[in-house]
Amino acid sequence: MTDHVYKLIELAGSSTVSTDDAIRNAIETAAQTIRHIDWFEATEIRGHVVDGRIAHYQVKLKVGFRLET
Repeated sequence: MTDHVYKLIELAGSSTVSTDDAIRNAIETAAQTIRHIDWFEATEIRGHVVDGRIAHYQVKLKVGFRLET
């Protein structure tokens, strides 16, 4: 097994649908420009409330991607 080195970044995804959708939006958008994304960790979940209803879900993520050797 080869040893790997990872770089960590923080992302914040948002969605009007759900926290899962906010995570998918963040990862899929980042994957357009970052190769070798291997994992994520949700570190914060928050939302925006309008008139007593959830308007947006927001999820802060730590994302690890493998550096090329």
